[in-house]
Amino acid sequence: MAAEADGLLKRVLVPLLLPEKCYDQFFVQWDLLHVPCLKILLSKGLGLGIVAGSLLVKLPQVFKILGAKSAEGLSLQSVMLELVALTGTMVYSIVNHFPFSSWGEALFLMLQTVTICFLVLHYRGQTVKGVAFLVCYALVLLILLSPLTPLAVITILQASNMPSVVVGKLLQAATNYRNGHTGQLSAITVLLLFGGSLARIFTSIQETGDPLMAGTFVVSSLCNGLIAAQLLFYWNVKAPHKKKKE
Repeated sequence: MAAEADGLLKRVLVPLLLPEKCYDQFFVQWDLLHVPCLKILLSKGLGLGIVAGSLLVKLPQVFKILGAKSAEGLSLQSVMLELVALTGTMVYSIVNHFPFSSWGEALFLMLQTVTICFLVLHYRGQTVKGVAFLVCYALVLLILLSPLTPLAVITILQASNMPSVVVGKLLQAATNYRNGHTGQLSAITVLLLFGGSLARIFTSIQETGDPLMAGTFVVSSLCNGLIAAQLLFYWNVKAPHKKKKE
């Protein structure tokens, strides 16, 4: 029975959370304070937690837009640039065969961001443009993931993430400042993005060792922190159309 339980535990943990050498370190040699393996366990656990959480990160934003039947306060340019950054991270990680736990949230955030882009266009009365955007994006994604695209192009796309993130978040920050409120921006989404990008700095260093990935998340954390600070600053400020209703 003990051997069966040990085998089951090993199948669950290896390689999802631990490499086999770390499993042996913890459960054969009982060295539970082995620092390198603890770092791996923490990184894998955080990474999988971020991936799981990303399934819901932007849904509050989607529901808030649908509930208000408005995308007021959201900068389309900012959302588009965020989509570029997410696409770059996802494609770069797939091509370089990084562990799914180190980038998986980019896939789910990309799907939710595409939805938000469409909703912004739809509620601006540009539904046809929204549908055309979805088709064009799908085609571009297929080309990027195909053998037709050289690795150098993918690397350049990932390198462009930093300016894309900075410009995109600054556009959103400028929109918030100009409006004097954050409109339909979801507090839950903003705060989860901020926390997730902070955690990703550690996991990207630990799991990929790629300075380009780590640098992107450092910049992303700073920019998400700016939007989170604005959200708190404008917390009690309501959009003008809501004031009129009152």
